[in-house]
Amino acid sequence: MGKREDLHELLCEILGSRNVYFQPPASIHMEYPAVVYSLSDILVTSANNASYQKVKAYEVILIDKKPDNTFIDAISDLPYCRFVRPYIADNLNHYVFHLYY
Repeated sequence: MGKREDLHELLCEILGSRNVYFQPPASIHMEYPAVVYSLSDILVTSANNASYQKVKAYEVILIDKKPDNTFIDAISDLPYCRFVRPYIADNLNHYVFHLYY
């Protein structure tokens, strides 16, 4: 699995813009479509009283004004990615994914 910075660049490439934010503060003004992601878990594999593998899990949220979005398929096609749920808030469509990277 890669570094968070590599994931950031991958999401920017998928979106085709720099509107990708890692754990943004509430004061930030976002342009849409946008991707917001945050660390949600770290899976640790242990043996012989030591951890030998750590995989980080991220919650990735695609936010757009349009209900039909081509980025949904591109994000869900990523390895170890799972679509969780859609929801609408503040007249914006949110699509939540869980991604191990």
